[in-house]
Amino acid sequence: MKRAAMLGALLALAANVAWAQDAMTSAQVRAKLQAQGYTAVNDVKFEDGVWKADARSANGNRVDVRLDATTGEVYPDEQVANLTEADVRARLAEAGYTNVHDLDYEDGIWNAEADDPTGKDVELKIDAKTGKVIGKEKD
Repeated sequence: MKRAAMLGALLALAANVAWAQDAMTSAQVRAKLQAQGYTAVNDVKFEDGVWKADARSANGNRVDVRLDATTGEVYPDEQVANLTEADVRARLAEAGYTNVHDLDYEDGIWNAEADDPTGKDVELKIDAKTGKVIGKEKD
């Protein structure tokens, strides 16, 4: 019985990841970035619950960008965080996450590991402006 429940949980997780990835295609990611002025868009891939790409910003700088797979919101690595670590911890707690650890700001977004509201150990990608979880994968 435990084996069947575990298999069911793994299939549900895989379906959630596939759904998030299917919300946008790599072609749509490229189009979104180009519409926002990015050029030379390369290495588009879905990883860690978000779309990732390398591109050139409007001022010609090479940047790494992340995109929310559901909304298409773009997060360049040059972005300055509007939230402190304490703010992010508070937002995660409000959303039901516990045991938040390994919280760091890198490439324009906050990253953390935590237990989600159902108790599962997850890796999170967090919007640096709002504290919203934009990517989540099983740890």
